[in-house]
Amino acid sequence: MTADHPKTPRTAREWLSILAQYREPSTWRSLFELVATLTPFLALWVLAWMALSVSPWLALALAAANGLFLVRIFIIQHDCGHGAFLKNRQAQDWVGRVLGVLTLTPYAVWRRTHSIHHAHHGDLDHRGIGDVLTLTIAEYRARSAFGRFLYRLYRHPFILFVLGPSYLFILQNRLPFGLMKSGWRYWTSAMGTNAMIGIALGLILWFGGLLPVLLIFLPTSVIAATIGVWLFYVQHQFEETHWSKGEDWQLHNAALEGSSHYVLPQPLRWLSGNIGIHHVHHLYSRIPFYRLTEVIREHRDLAEAQRLTIRESLATVKLNLWDEGQGRLMSFAEARRRYGIA
Repeated sequence: MTADHPKTPRTAREWLSILAQYREPSTWRSLFELVATLTPFLALWVLAWMALSVSPWLALALAAANGLFLVRIFIIQHDCGHGAFLKNRQAQDWVGRVLGVLTLTPYAVWRRTHSIHHAHHGDLDHRGIGDVLTLTIAEYRARSAFGRFLYRLYRHPFILFVLGPSYLFILQNRLPFGLMKSGWRYWTSAMGTNAMIGIALGLILWFGGLLPVLLIFLPTSVIAATIGVWLFYVQHQFEETHWSKGEDWQLHNAALEGSSHYVLPQPLRWLSGNIGIHHVHHLYSRIPFYRLTEVIREHRDLAEAQRLTIRESLATVKLNLWDEGQGRLMSFAEARRRYGIA
């Protein structure tokens, strides 16, 4: 396929028919990606376990490094949830369920909440499930002093990127939050995943005692959770992201304009399953993660849209409030200078 460079930028809707050409997964390629991800993950688990008899610090270092492969496992589970990994839906769902035990994420629960995120991303009228809570200037101004304190606490980097990821994956995922009244299916997903995690932990304790749990299982899970939350954050929380409400909100525009292209070096791009090409993913979520690079290679407009480098991404942690008038995120400090909001 040759690159196409139109004189006038395409609209989000016009991109849909083009991106549809990339939607078909290759069964053999998908299985290869699964094996290429699980093999080093399991190998590092074994090496870390063996290293416990040599040095706990070596075991901890190996476990931390393995968190990167666990991130990639999550991306495969993510593609299963979007129907983008295998052509056989039943096989795809079972792959997702099994990987959900490794990622501590109930497959059906996550798939549903994530679909809500995709369906309402950038919609100020529908927030609260599958996103990072973001208030507008007006909403923040209308809060009490205590309410503002709670929001500032929630948006603090230590909460978002240190405590938050562990809470989300280790504790919150144990119950189907957001879907508690939505039927037995989500409870079955959560409790079934919990049971398998419990069995796995029981076997680890039986054969290795507490050290493999503390120095391998937990560090791998926490590192992966932290990286995953950071990636999700920078994919949507950049200065010129997209938020609107009512008739001004349009699904495809919000998907394309409200998601970044996080430019990562090749090793990190591979380990993160190309999820940094998030604007393309949000606009057409059925594209397999290993085909996203084809899209930006063949369509320069998409390759250049919403580019965010690692250095630029570090500044996004200061962006906390959406200014509807200016159509951009801003920091608490700027909101105080411009609008006198304490």
